[in-house]
Formats: sequence, C-alpha cells, structure tokens
Amino acid sequence: MGIMDFAKRGVAEMMVARPPESKGLLIYKHPDPTIPMKAQLTVDQDDVAVFLRDRKVVGIVQPGRHTLETSNIPFLSNLIDSFTGGNVLMAEVYFITLREMPNFKFGGRIGAVEDPKSGVPVETMVHGTYSLRVTDPQKLLLGLVGLSADNNDAFVRWFRDLLLKTMRDHVAELLVKKKWPLLDVTSGAYTEEIEQEVLTAVKAHVDGYGLQIIRLGNFNVAISDEDQKNLKKLYTDAAYVRMAGGMQGYQQFAAGKAMMGAADGMAKGGGAGGGALLGGAGLGVGFGMAQMFQGTMGARGQQPPMQPASTQPQGPANPFAAPTPLAATFYIHLNGQQMGPYGLDVLSQGVQSGQFSKETPVWKQGMANWSPAGEVPELQSLFGPPAPPASPSAGPPPYSPSGEGGK
Repeated sequence: MGIMDFAKRGVAEMMVARPPESKGLLIYKHPDPTIPMKAQLTVDQDDVAVFLRDRKVVGIVQPGRHTLETSNIPFLSNLIDSFTGGNVLMAEVYFITLREMPNFKFGGRIGAVEDPKSGVPVETMVHGTYSLRVTDPQKLLLGLVGLSADNNDAFVRWFRDLLLKTMRDHVAELLVKKKWPLLDVTSGAYTEEIEQEVLTAVKAHVDGYGLQIIRLGNFNVAISDEDQKNLKKLYTDAAYVRMAGGMQGYQQFAAGKAMMGAADGMAKGGGAGGGALLGGAGLGVGFGMAQMFQGTMGARGQQPPMQPASTQPQGPANPFAAPTPLAATFYIHLNGQQMGPYGLDVLSQGVQSGQFSKETPVWKQGMANWSPAGEVPELQSLFGPPAPPASPSAGPPPYSPSGEGGK
C-alpha cells in the first residue's frame, strides 16, 4: 500500500457519512463498526443517524456535521472501546431517510375469487406502487434488527411481502363481501374504495415498525386476458337471456342470429355452402327463428323433449319459407329439438327444400307414439305417389307353329 492509499484510508476512517450512491436508499448501514474518536459525522437534511450496540439503540444524531466526541454527543461515552485506550467507538451506525420515498413496486396473486355475476371462480392479481415514510427510526431499526432485515434490500423484500399478504387477505375479503362483478373491479370502478381499505388495513401492521404508507399508485386488481374474455362472453350471454325472457328464448335468439348469418352468406354469394348449412343444422335454426317471431317460447318451454303438450294448434310460422296463417297439426323432432305444431303446407315446403324427410319423427294428437313421417298416412302424399311397378322388358312374340313358312 502506497503513502497516498494509506492517507486516503485514514481520511475515510475519519469520515462517517452516507455515500452519494446510497442517496436513494431508505436504510444505509455504515460498513465499519470501529469509528475513531473525533471522526466527522455528516447527516443529510432528510436523514438521521442511529447508533446501535448489542442490538440496542444508544442514541440518534440529527442532521448536520458533527465531531464524534463525548463533549459534543454525550451518549458516545457508552460506545468507547476501553481496549483502545478510549480512542475508538464501537457501534453500528445506520442512516435512515425520513422523507417520503416513492415508487416502491408490489404485485402478486390474490387467489381464486368467485365472480358474483357469473358464479365462475377467477384467479385475481394485484399490482401497483406505493410511497413510504419512516415515522419512528428507533422502532424501525429495532424491528428490522429483530427480523434480520437490517439492510435496504432485506427491508424492501420484507415490507413487500408484508404488504402483499395484507392486500391478499383484505382485497379478497372486500370483493366477496361487496359482491362486485370482477369486470367492474378490473375496469377501475372501485379502485379508490379498495385503496382506502388497503391503506387502513396496512396501517395496523406497519405502525409498530415506525412506518407509514403515504399513498398507492397505479393500483390495479387484474385478471388474465383469457378470463376477462370469458367473463365478457358470459355477461353478454346472460344479458341476451334476460332480454329473451329466459334460456329457451335465448336459444331461439341465437338460432335466429345464425339463420340471419346464413342468409347473409348466401346473399353475398355463398351458393351451395349456404344451402348446405340450411339443409342440415339450419333446419333447426329456421324452426327456432319462426317460433321466436311467433312468440311461442313460453308454451314450448313447458314441453319436455319428445313429449308434446296437449295444446290446440296455434298457426305457427313457416320455417321453410315465408310465414303462413294456416293451422298446424303436426309436431316434428329434428336435430334434438321438438318443434311445431305445423300444417301440411309448411311440411310440404320442407320436403321441397330437402329439410323434411320420410324419416323425420312426427306426432299429432291422437297418435300413441312418434312415428317416421313416411309412415303417417296423412303425410304420405307429401312425398309423392309410390313408384309404379317396372314394366316387363320388350321381347320377341310367342312362337306359333302355324306361322312357319306360311304353310
């Protein structure tokens, strides 16, 4: 070690201060517990210096420049090391910032919370920032020393975990008690109320450590994008169900939308594709659309599948073409749904479009069970007359002996 290095080390030992690179830290611990008597202590305007020995606070020095000697700071007499002849103070010195410290980040999982509007459990998270201020340096330091968190990094981790645990408990409790729809919560509609609840709850936990959270920033209760998309769909479906007067009405509303979509596709040149759609599942859509417009949702909702209710014909809409006013006599079962009653004119148009066939189960009052349409006498005419028997193929005339050679 050169003379200059030795001189620099001697000067450093005589200076006890927070270095410039630690100005943004809430807690800074002086690295050397052996401090020469008459060393210069510099405490910034927004700091205090706390002297500890044997895990006990011996004294606190306020901002300013101080010479460390007992005549200036009486409590230093308790820190003199007798083995050095009274030339060294044995103490741990902590610089604690008293100003408000902003932009600490927090974030983590709250847990699964049941959305009251849909009944679906959804994983929720919370994140944001907070600002912190030390109100009692002595309480803070004693508490952190007991927790072995007496450096800035350890303190930040400890406090973040404490804050998140408090938020997890109280935010979840608040969401359950208030029964707020989660999409309203994530939109920020209740952010101010949640923030106040969290601040009040955290205060009870941090007061004993001489700390105060001044404010929260960018506070957000969140759910995943996928859960948000699912909830939006559930909310939308529920709104349509209410609008349609119940689940049965909603199913027919959805069928109507599908029908209109298919028609729009054909109008734009869908061609055979659109016809295929209507020729299969589209038949059920057509029936549902017709019945919805006829306002028969309530009556159908009381009929169990494959068991038609004993009701009078109601003159339903025509699912195959334009609505007709003729009386309906037959129920049909198609694509897992009971529909009708429908008249022969409606069913005839279904035959022509290829949507109603001999195999379609039908029922009318007076029938004991459902039967294929082709087996019901009243409907057989819809499928055309039976094919005539094949005529015998042409052949030579019968052989006659009298015709031989004209003899």
